[in-house]
Amino acid sequence: MSKIKFNKETALAWIKAFNDHDLDSLLALYADDAVHFSPKLKIRIPESNGHVSGKIALRQWWGDAFNRLPSLNYHLVNLIINDDQVLMEYVRRVDGDAEMMIAEVLEIKDKLIIRSRVYQA
Repeated sequence: MSKIKFNKETALAWIKAFNDHDLDSLLALYADDAVHFSPKLKIRIPESNGHVSGKIALRQWWGDAFNRLPSLNYHLVNLIINDDQVLMEYVRRVDGDAEMMIAEVLEIKDKLIIRSRVYQA
C-alpha cells in the first residue's frame, strides 16, 4: 500500500475513532511519544502551552473532552495528503455551541502519528 493511501486510511480511522469517542482506537493510531498541540489545550491547561506528549496525556486530554462534551463530533470536509502528513479540515460540532471550522495536521512516520497540530478558524 502506498504511503498516501495508508495516510488517507489513517485520517479516516482517526475521524471515525474520534466520533465514536473510542479512545483505544484513537490512541492506537499514535506513536507512544507523540506530541499534540491544540489552542483548546492552551486555554484549558495554560501551563501546557497548548502541548501534550505521550499516550497517557493524550488519553487524559481526549477522555476529558469526551466526558465533558458527549455530543462532540467532527464532520470531515476535506483531506490533503502527502507521503508524510495529512491535513484534515473538519467542522467541530457540540450541542449548544456554534460550529467551528478546524484544520488539523497529522504527521505520520513508520505508520503512526508522531505529531498533530490543531488550527481553529
